[in-house]
Amino acid sequence: MRLRSSHDREIFRFALPALGALAAEPLYVLADTAIVGHLGRPQLAALGLAGTVLAGAFTTFNFLTYGTTAVVARASGAGEHERAARLAAQALWVAVGVGLVLLVAGEAVAAPLLRGLGGHGRSGHFALVYFRIAALGVPSAMIALAGQGYLRGVSSLRRPLEIVVVANLVNIVLELVFVYRFHWGVAGSAAGTAIAQTGMGAAFAVELLRPHAASRRPSWREMRPMMTVGRQIFVRTASLYGSFLVAASVLARMGDAELAAHQIAFELFIFLSLVLDAVAIAGQVIVGRMLGAGDATGAYGAAARMIVWSTVLGAVFAAVLLPLAHVIPRAFTSDHATLVQAAALWPLFALMQPLGGAVFALDGILIGASDTRYLMWSMLAASALFAAIAALSLELGWGIVGVWAGLDVLIGARLALLSVRFTSRRWAVVGWG
Repeated sequence: MRLRSSHDREIFRFALPALGALAAEPLYVLADTAIVGHLGRPQLAALGLAGTVLAGAFTTFNFLTYGTTAVVARASGAGEHERAARLAAQALWVAVGVGLVLLVAGEAVAAPLLRGLGGHGRSGHFALVYFRIAALGVPSAMIALAGQGYLRGVSSLRRPLEIVVVANLVNIVLELVFVYRFHWGVAGSAAGTAIAQTGMGAAFAVELLRPHAASRRPSWREMRPMMTVGRQIFVRTASLYGSFLVAASVLARMGDAELAAHQIAFELFIFLSLVLDAVAIAGQVIVGRMLGAGDATGAYGAAARMIVWSTVLGAVFAAVLLPLAHVIPRAFTSDHATLVQAAALWPLFALMQPLGGAVFALDGILIGASDTRYLMWSMLAASALFAAIAALSLELGWGIVGVWAGLDVLIGARLALLSVRFTSRRWAVVGWG
């Protein structure tokens, strides 16, 4: 690896504020958990159940961010600034539509959905209360996703960081007042979240409407590029999370210790992915902008550098994690059986990091190039391979090692498929069209 590259400064200029915005979400969840946790075990269990459903919706619909970034960055790079402004307005319409559908559907199925997920007794009641109130902020949260996508697309990554940080600080203050001053309990926590998200959505709506556009009316023709990219990213994301859901389901049939150890490794995987995803976001912006400007060679060079940096970061994570197989899991549990299972999967978890680093970067590159159809099908193929390995692990008694070996195969298969696409340069299509 060359110590210096002309692309490094720009990569880190985009990656660092993106990392800050990404890190704000888990810190918010941590603060929310701490506030509700002091109310009692049923309240905390309710937050875990309802919060997981809501977080899943935000994650699944992150195509509002990535799809918007891809098309706006290309338009911006091509000098089509008025078109980028029209796309901002269309992103707002799409986000409002998705948010309202989710709100109505969520309120309609909240009770049976939470019961089906195990909500019962006091914790089930609290979960329903939290969900119904917090869901009121979902449309604004969808607008925030689209707003972040647009601002990233026009290379403005500091502004999203400012809005997200302020919104999270407001949320904490409101929750403290509602929960401990007004004694509203979990309803106060949910109300604080909904109000903070509404303010955040309003701030991003202003950013989406700020640039001058000849028309801001809903237009399917204008929406179509981001909807096409967004649909394919949606399938890709759902497939990836579906793979981890299959892993959890298989391990649940093996035993509580296996499932608990998997949960520890999975949460650490999500946390470490924040850093790698920041590089991927830089890839979306830089590649989309360069291709829009007609610079395929520059886009390839910057992309190659991002793959190197992301792989190196993953290798550093692996080197740090590998000798700590009997240390880090103890921060999460003291159960002996769970610790044994965690130690068994640990080398596979550590090995996943450099592979995942390269895959994250390639994801960002292909999203920036709007080559999401290939991204979708390669993810589906890798997920099908993992599902077969997971089923064999259960049938043949391979245990947690078999399941996590399958997850490594999933990441490895994605790396192989995406590497073939990257080296072919078929993704490097220049210009706005």
